Amino acid sequence: MAMDIRFEKVDFTYQPNTPFEHRALFDIDLQIQSGSYTAIIGHTGSGKSTLLQHLNALLKPTAGTVTIGERKITPESDNKNLKPVRKKVGIVFQFPESQLFEETVEKDIAFGPQNFGVSQADAYALAKETLQLVGLDESYLQRSPFDLSGGQMRRVAIAGVLAMQPEILVLDEPTAGLDPQGRKEMMDMFWRLHKEQGLTLVLVTHLMDDVADYADYVYALEKGRVVKEGTPELVFQDFQWLQEKQLGLPTATQFALKLQEKGMHFKQLPLTAKALADEIMQQGGLIHE
Repeated sequence: MAMDIRFEKVDFTYQPNTPFEHRALFDIDLQIQSGSYTAIIGHTGSGKSTLLQHLNALLKPTAGTVTIGERKITPESDNKNLKPVRKKVGIVFQFPESQLFEETVEKDIAFGPQNFGVSQADAYALAKETLQLVGLDESYLQRSPFDLSGGQMRRVAIAGVLAMQPEILVLDEPTAGLDPQGRKEMMDMFWRLHKEQGLTLVLVTHLMDDVADYADYVYALEKGRVVKEGTPELVFQDFQWLQEKQLGLPTATQFALKLQEKGMHFKQLPLTAKALADEIMQQGGLIHE
């Protein structure tokens, strides 16, 4: 059974029928296909975080239906037996390292699976396995998570989510606070998990380079509505719209626009450094001023 997630006419209101009522999502239709790498972009307050919490039923819609695999979540759904859903959809929240609390890395990673009824021995075996998936060797298992660097702590926190063996991994600004090298390593690691483990990835980000480099589909949110969707190629061709919305452009696209001002012509604006380089090579080197 493929684990797709589908939103149909989903609305969400915080604290309905109170003076604090706040509507965060309006009439959302979207689909995250099993095996895809989907990006969700938008400014603070666009509804990204609210939407993200519907992906594993932490929130349930005020109207409409969210279908997660075979499970339909509606406003009437009771909250019983959501464990299977939450096991299949792992969410890595922003700064996940702030959730670490055990005295060793091994115990921290094993905590989730044990909570779901996995035996201690199996949970420790999973800890060892998932630690390697995030690029740390087993010498880290007995260390205290608090003795690690920020980047290593984040990897341990991600291993804790992976130890639940989810089919879908949701990443909320996963590179926030990391330096460029750390960011690249982190994004490459997720790409490997996507390719080698077959994980479906959902990336919530404001970094257009990450969308251009990795995602195969993108949804743009604004004030709780989906305002644009499609492949990054399609969405980013409308560079004026992106600039208007102040979402920014991939670095390669910005550079291509500068070259275009200097007289170079692009049939299609490149989104990635590689595409830009290929285009320049084809056109026989840069234009001299």
